[in-house]
Amino acid sequence: MAERSFKAEVEQLRLGDGETFHGEGILAVTKALLQAGVAYVGGYQGSPISHLMDVFADANELMGELGVHFESSASEATAAAMLAASVNYPLRGAVAWKSVVGTNVASDALSNVASGGVTGGALVILGEDYGEGSSIMQERTHAFAMKSQMWLLDPRPSLPVIVDMVEKGFELSEASNTPVMLELRVRACHVTGSFVAKDNQRPKLTVAEAAEAPVRDTDRIVLPPANFLHEVEKIEQRWPAAIRFAQERRLNEHFGPESDEIGIIVQGGLFNSLNRALELLDLSDAYGNTAIPVYVLNVTYPLIPDEVRDFCAGKRAVLVVEEGQPEFIEHELNTLVRRAGLDTRIIGKDVLPRAGEYGGAVIRDGVAKFLREHAPERAPAEVDNPAPALPPSAVPQRPAGFCTGCPERPIFSAMKLVQKEMGAFHVSADIGCHLFSILPPFHIGNTTMGYGLGTAGASAFKPRDKRAIAIMGDGGFWHNGLTSGIGNAVFNQDDNLTIIVDNGYSAATGGQDILSSRAKPPNRKTNNPIEKAVRGVGIGWARTMTRTYDVAGMRDAIREALTSKEKGPKVLVAQSECQLNRQRRVKPQLAKAMKAGQRVVRERFGVDPDTCTGDHSCIRLSGCPSLTIRPNPDPLRQDPVAHVENSCVGCGVCGEVSHAAVLCPSFYKAHVIANPDRRDRLRQRLRGWLIGALQKRGAQAIAARAF
Repeated sequence: MAERSFKAEVEQLRLGDGETFHGEGILAVTKALLQAGVAYVGGYQGSPISHLMDVFADANELMGELGVHFESSASEATAAAMLAASVNYPLRGAVAWKSVVGTNVASDALSNVASGGVTGGALVILGEDYGEGSSIMQERTHAFAMKSQMWLLDPRPSLPVIVDMVEKGFELSEASNTPVMLELRVRACHVTGSFVAKDNQRPKLTVAEAAEAPVRDTDRIVLPPANFLHEVEKIEQRWPAAIRFAQERRLNEHFGPESDEIGIIVQGGLFNSLNRALELLDLSDAYGNTAIPVYVLNVTYPLIPDEVRDFCAGKRAVLVVEEGQPEFIEHELNTLVRRAGLDTRIIGKDVLPRAGEYGGAVIRDGVAKFLREHAPERAPAEVDNPAPALPPSAVPQRPAGFCTGCPERPIFSAMKLVQKEMGAFHVSADIGCHLFSILPPFHIGNTTMGYGLGTAGASAFKPRDKRAIAIMGDGGFWHNGLTSGIGNAVFNQDDNLTIIVDNGYSAATGGQDILSSRAKPPNRKTNNPIEKAVRGVGIGWARTMTRTYDVAGMRDAIREALTSKEKGPKVLVAQSECQLNRQRRVKPQLAKAMKAGQRVVRERFGVDPDTCTGDHSCIRLSGCPSLTIRPNPDPLRQDPVAHVENSCVGCGVCGEVSHAAVLCPSFYKAHVIANPDRRDRLRQRLRGWLIGALQKRGAQAIAARAF
């Protein structure tokens, strides 16, 4: 069950030659793959290309009709290894994952396929997750492309260009026998537009047909002496072939006048932001009619020496708009310009920030500074007294946190209660929603080293009196954690505790099904218990808590694991369904039932303001977004009372925490009934009569005491 279904949108993938496609970038990429005759597709979900994997899954029927093989890979390494199919066979294959973190995982397979080379077109689609919308370390894919000499496409965010770069990417790969990377930034993934479609192409050779006629070429296998020849082949054959193809097919673009004393070179993915910056400076319009020559690098590696020379010739200075650092493109441009014997000055990070995302305002300021230094007659007037920037302190902080009703929140509430008893302990965190525990109100988590590496991150701790705790999600467990974490802990007999958060999905990447999901999707094998897997590799002490909302039970289970006299690694599986996916599943069912007039009962929790003391320990131990405060109704008390908003989904964690921590009895549970039956109405009348009678008697007693 993914975050979003593309069942309706994928019908556009059937459009034929001459028809107009309307949609967003992710869907356009899938259409381009089918038009290019792709034979196999794989990948691992992760922002900003999670929806690409969801589109592949929803288009599985169409892909089957065309003979295209699709797999939702277990990891990025698994996906990259699929490219082996293109080494010896003329099979076009595409794989996808999340930028540098995915590339790091896939690096072993990528280095091998880049060394041996390919026969069929091999395309790696990367969600370049750089900038303020990123959830990972700020690094770029460019370095890996240079290191392994894989060609890197960075298409201008326009659907016709993106589609063309996908198709040309396969051709470039085949022309140079080299895998090609195509990076899509967040804006490119979700940009909407249109393009004229072509007919989908059945692959000239399917993977099934290739398997029936095996081909073997030891020169493509990375072993001595072939591996030494691969490097020579890269430099003397593949690189020149790539440059020749990109130049002849005009993969890079030019905007603006043909000649000028200044110019701008920009990464393709940044062109829209650059054009907006030029608009703000009255140097372009919305259609890219720039007043300054712009050379757009849809191919950012390798650069085309002749094109660079021709663009820079006759110019005093050229601005390079290259996001991130190190400034690989700027360095190479300086080399190419000097080799061409030109005196053109290459300007980059001296007027633009060395780090951070290049939005329209950032580029505008950089271009303005460049113009003041190198074309002052065209520079905008400086503002003597610019308006003061809004200080960071003026913007309320909104740290990331767990969703309302998240089953992971009570796990960390229980850990806080254990900490209160036993003192602080080292917590090796992991990638996933559970990483929000490092932020308020929990403040739990000392390090995080990568997806599924929580247990491995705690392996250096050999405790004498206090065990370390590792956190791992079910997605990370199946991705990497079973072998790198649990297997390693068994082999080395690490005496630590691993808590595996089993919410039923790869939740942080959009709610895709995984091996342990309780759903039963077609063409997938799920319902594989995590506890069974860890016991299979040698874990002796293992428990599964099937309801994480039982805070007291979670507290007791964690305490037992930390105090057990049994040596060796211990695993506690904390199991409850992701609340977001549950709501996506349940809400339509409830709405349908209510519309049909059926009786529907929903649980809600609340706080009795007359009982609440205003201590707010419940908020500090829970942090649920639906749990807030409001003014105290008692004029004799000053502290605001706790309050549960209407966003409550009835998980009950607030009351469970209060009970487990022995805080207060102010929480109550209510049943909200839609379409009540006769028994419900009768019960309500009886309750109303009884409550009214008790209130009347109480009022009479108060009045009697007053006299």
